[in-house]
Amino acid sequence: MKELRTEDRLLTEVKRVHMIGIGGSGMCPLAEILHAKGYELTGSDHNESDPLKRVKALGIPVFMGHSADHVKGAELVVYSAAVPQDNPELVAARENGIPTMERSHLLGALTRHYEQVIGVCGTHGKTTVTSMITQILLLNKMEPNAVIGGMLPMIHSNGVVGSSEILVCESCEFVDTFLQMSPDISVLLNIDNDHLDYFKTMENLVASFRKFIGMSKLIYVNGDDALSRQAAEGLPIQTVTFGFSSENDYVAINLCSGKFGFSFDVLYRGEPVGHLAMHIPGRHNVLNGLAAFAVCHQMGVSADGIADAVAKFTGAGRRFEFLGRYNGFTLADDYAHHPTEIKATLSAAKELDYQRVMVVFQPFTFSRTALLKDDFIAALSVADEVLLTPIMGSREVNTYGITSEQLAEQLENATVVSADFEQIADEIVARAKPGDIVITMGGGDIYKAAHIIQRRFPNEAKA
Repeated sequence: MKELRTEDRLLTEVKRVHMIGIGGSGMCPLAEILHAKGYELTGSDHNESDPLKRVKALGIPVFMGHSADHVKGAELVVYSAAVPQDNPELVAARENGIPTMERSHLLGALTRHYEQVIGVCGTHGKTTVTSMITQILLLNKMEPNAVIGGMLPMIHSNGVVGSSEILVCESCEFVDTFLQMSPDISVLLNIDNDHLDYFKTMENLVASFRKFIGMSKLIYVNGDDALSRQAAEGLPIQTVTFGFSSENDYVAINLCSGKFGFSFDVLYRGEPVGHLAMHIPGRHNVLNGLAAFAVCHQMGVSADGIADAVAKFTGAGRRFEFLGRYNGFTLADDYAHHPTEIKATLSAAKELDYQRVMVVFQPFTFSRTALLKDDFIAALSVADEVLLTPIMGSREVNTYGITSEQLAEQLENATVVSADFEQIADEIVARAKPGDIVITMGGGDIYKAAHIIQRRFPNEAKA
């Protein structure tokens, strides 16, 4: 067992844990792991969601809404970063001397309770690669544990509890939360200009990633990404690189576009070691597949075992997730909320066999939308038609004076629609033509509009 920090010892001393915001995508897998380990859990949330349904299905009592009474009997209260400090349950815990722990600290503590922690970091692709590594290890009987930022369709969950000492973790740089973790193996996918409201400069952002991967014994780095190479440069740690360039340790060659994505051969230090056929589109997912291959190959999984698992991987939930064909058009959903991700997803959609690509984009946070306004406009212009919802502020106040109308007025075929999901669904059905692909997109809850369409056409064939 790794050396525990002072706050980590709480996990060895308590049994009754209350989780505020238990239905969040970051909290749900931690709840699943704690539940499997025998902790007595309760939770609260103010929103119904798919993760919350999974939590309730485990038999964990969940309160809808927040009240000081909910923390009675708890020995530890865990809360997500989205929970305000004046939340009545958080206030009651402090007034009654109940220890509290923010979600990232709980994840950090859990990483010190496992012997082989794989931390997947990077501005883009974390959920996809974390999911892919998890699926490869699961299907090859490695019995991993996992904390994923999205749902892995194979198991209909974003948390996995296994019998091994392997813990695969999505590791997010937002406000340096991943620095709470203790990874043994780090995977650095890329570094791009996000969260600059916090980091202020790209130098600070690169330095943060360097701190994270610097805690590891082994690191996998995208050798084609200059900032990722910069973050890893000179670290006295075993480093494995991956990418398209022949200078990398793992290289993807002979790319061939297929119906669902690219297939390609894998070289390891110049020698052919495998072949992957991706079932998720886009060149960016070739790099994601290559990263997952590299990690699992080094862990001893056979190339054939990796290939078989990857062939069954159709993406993480909300990562270019095909939902079905409705009223003649294909419906998909994607979590992309940064211009680089948006451009990658829309470009991948344009490579597929559709008449038009329509995106229904919900901008996520005022700061990101304001700071990267021109990049958003350039990325969204890849689509043939754009529907924009009002900006979802999440934890922020709009001190930037930014609106979706400002994006729409600089796009050729863009319309700002209502924030009401029923009305958004009406707009989609009215505008989409047979042969189109419609992608609901954003880091918030725009997926609810897609789910409404699914309910409206219950007897239509899957895509």
